Amino acid sequence: METTAEEQLLGPLLLARGTIDRSALLRGDSGWLARAWANPSSRVLLVQQGRTLVRRTGEQVDAVLSTTADAPEGERFLLGVEDDVAYFAVAAPLPGFADADVNGRVVAPLGLRDTPEGEPFPAGLREVGALLGDRDAGLLVYAVALEAWHTTHEYCPRCGSRTRVEAGGHIRVCPKDDSQHFPRVDPAVIMLVRDERDRCLLARGPQWPEGRLSILAGFVEPGESLEHAVIREVAEEVGVNVVNPRYLGSQPWPFPRSLMLGFFAEATSTEITCDLAEIAEARWFTRAELLAALRSGEVRLPPPVSIARRLIETWYGDHLTGDW
Repeated sequence: METTAEEQLLGPLLLARGTIDRSALLRGDSGWLARAWANPSSRVLLVQQGRTLVRRTGEQVDAVLSTTADAPEGERFLLGVEDDVAYFAVAAPLPGFADADVNGRVVAPLGLRDTPEGEPFPAGLREVGALLGDRDAGLLVYAVALEAWHTTHEYCPRCGSRTRVEAGGHIRVCPKDDSQHFPRVDPAVIMLVRDERDRCLLARGPQWPEGRLSILAGFVEPGESLEHAVIREVAEEVGVNVVNPRYLGSQPWPFPRSLMLGFFAEATSTEITCDLAEIAEARWFTRAELLAALRSGEVRLPPPVSIARRLIETWYGDHLTGDW
């Protein structure tokens, strides 16, 4: 199998974009935070259960940003500053879209293409992450990750007291023991495995629908390097031995708090033995076989917003066009 050390990811990682300065030094400045919130030029992104309001103009999709005066009450997070404009997120019900489905997710009454141009509607990163501009994509990823952490870490893990939000939404402090708690990020490796014939290994989780295939992934364990995690996860999930994990890039995946670290790895064995608790099926594909399976509808790939899709496209050698 031919490998090239200079191989780069094909195209941008769509959830790794962003333009604002996160302004960490300002988070603890209560005076500055108060002045920024009172400034009419500051802007607010509302977030509820991983969604925000967006609007469509032609092919362009933009986040709906409000002034601080128009923002509802809710937990407030400083996202950063760009061109002297401060950006905040507020965790609060989205106006007109407070109803949730059985899984707790806010449901848009109309889809992206069905909503009239200019009319706000709620959407999440999976729907519009690839369509937002760099600034808005970065703001939404950031806001979704902070909201998910605050929602699940309201209480002190030491004593059970309800914690308070400080540092512009980046710390929770226990009022009883003064312990500080910071947003959690779970590192996960995601790897495209190739064999000596340069075939790609794709698999399906048992919770996925038939035909939905992706590359392998798994969480990094305590005391483990990223490279060892790649080797271990592939062996555990499909029984294939791999060597030479090669890092290509990373992307936040705030569902709810993962950081996906992308690798290529070389297989030294090809016999597949699936751990059925994790993998329902796994198959090797040449490029021609994958393209034929996509065209026939036998296989569907992860969405373009995912790092998995970008790794597959990098291996394939060009963007796989079409709604795969």
